Amino acid sequence: MASDSKPRVKVPKSASAGEVVTIKALISHKMESGQRKDADGKLIPRSIINRFTCDLNGQNVVDVAIDPAVSTNPYFEFDAKVDAAGEFKFTWYDDDGDVYEDTQTIEIA
Repeated sequence: MASDSKPRVKVPKSASAGEVVTIKALISHKMESGQRKDADGKLIPRSIINRFTCDLNGQNVVDVAIDPAVSTNPYFEFDAKVDAAGEFKFTWYDDDGDVYEDTQTIEIA
């Protein structure tokens, strides 16, 4: 894992069964498009997070394909229906093959 790529997620600690909650996810990543040149005029290789997924108890909640035009430190905010207590798993996929993960639990109140 590259030292500059750090995921941060915000999930409510609990929800009522069937409640829709807002999830926030951000990863610190430089997101190099592959179109800029360095000081010597050489193209800087593309290095982006190209996919983001979130699952709750093994069921997919969101799956996003990311294009090079996305900003540095991509941020996602989305809603998820929580039917049971469990674990959200967040996964970011990098062009270089690195995979960044985070998990957060949610309880039913």
